[in-house]
Amino acid sequence: AGKTTLMNIIAGILLPTSGKAEVLGHDVVEEPKAVKALVGFCPQETVAYEELNAMENMMFYAGLYGLPRSEAKRRARELLDFVGLLEVAKKPVREFSGGMKRRLNIAIALINEPEVLLLDEPTTGLDPRARRDIWQYIEGLRAEGRTIILATHYMEEADRLSDRVAIMDMGRIVALDTPEALKKSIGELSIIEVRVKEVSEALKNELSALSENGKILSGEDYVRIYVREPETALPKTVEAALKVGAKVSSVSVSEPTLEDVFLRLTGRRLE
Repeated sequence: AGKTTLMNIIAGILLPTSGKAEVLGHDVVEEPKAVKALVGFCPQETVAYEELNAMENMMFYAGLYGLPRSEAKRRARELLDFVGLLEVAKKPVREFSGGMKRRLNIAIALINEPEVLLLDEPTTGLDPRARRDIWQYIEGLRAEGRTIILATHYMEEADRLSDRVAIMDMGRIVALDTPEALKKSIGELSIIEVRVKEVSEALKNELSALSENGKILSGEDYVRIYVREPETALPKTVEAALKVGAKVSSVSVSEPTLEDVFLRLTGRRLE
């Protein structure tokens, strides 16, 4: 989609090949130092040095911003406490779990008290509990009134954390609005989700014929179709699934999600 490329341009790591990007009125190409002073960047990869402990990493990055030692130490302790790592501040980062490293990444990105915080897929690869821990810290930052730009391919994450969502497809923004407005843009459609032991092409073809504009969303064990009259479509959906020999475990009706919005706008599901 181009999310990481965009983040790197805003952070001043990559130069744009065309166009213009500004952060709070400062051009990322003409005023890179001013931009970097305003931005805190939390990339996908771990930025902490594994042979150092958490506090040493915080002090190192504080030094890059020229923070006086006493202020750096205070900020480091506050931030490590905020992300739940103060008790392990002297532990080498190489002994941290993936979730702990992500939390340290966020703390490091905040060391210069940035006005704009960039988070590039901060929860990718984490287990559900660690992901929700990260969500909690992001919600805390949001409550402070910080400007946060979060890149994610988890639609539940975007829905829960965002005031505005931009959907990118092939390097272009194809929609920009509040999560609620985007979901309402699908219209009066309801979703019928059929859970099966295994999704076959025959099942997808049969259910596609029942779905609005023939569009479906499918995974290894589910198919979702979009209908205007779920009461009428529901028995037909079950009949079609049984017709092709699908082993149905459950059928449910729900309202659209952001992933459904993405499917409608791009014609494909998120991978």
